[in-house]
Amino acid sequence: MVSMQKTKNGFGVVVLLVTVAILAVLGGTWYFTQRSGEEKMMEEDAMMRQDDGVMTEKEGQVLAGSSSLLLEFNQADYETALASDKLVVLYFYANWCPICRAEFPKMQASFNEFPKDTVIGFRVNYQDSDTDEQEVALARQFGIAYQHTKVFIKNGQQALKSLETWEKERYLAEMTRLSQ
Repeated sequence: MVSMQKTKNGFGVVVLLVTVAILAVLGGTWYFTQRSGEEKMMEEDAMMRQDDGVMTEKEGQVLAGSSSLLLEFNQADYETALASDKLVVLYFYANWCPICRAEFPKMQASFNEFPKDTVIGFRVNYQDSDTDEQEVALARQFGIAYQHTKVFIKNGQQALKSLETWEKERYLAEMTRLSQ
């Protein structure tokens, strides 16, 4: 009777462990499938963006926009943007930051809706696994202390710096105001 009770308890533990393992595998598979799908869609969107029938000549990945582009930061596009008469918007983003992950789609939506070609934006990696030396130097140049900081540059000068979380409407309002 005692050995039968031990067998039942042992069987229950095995069933519990197998169930937990199956749930963990299914959850992990779902998470990575969703993430891969989003990244693939972003890459396809970037490939399909055209400017006068020709692929845009930007080195960085296009993350949003058709008139005014929002790009993944790279030094070459950033220097070109600074040399232009466009308003330059920097968003310091960390891939581990829940505020960044919640706010960045609002920024993308604002670039998708912005009707003029007077702004160029960059998502700048900040203190995460994707941050490179140029991004570290840029953060230092603007005195960035926190991820999700926004910097607007007009005519080579900082025109606005904000640590607040913004909605799409605020992005559109500031882009309109400062790009005139």
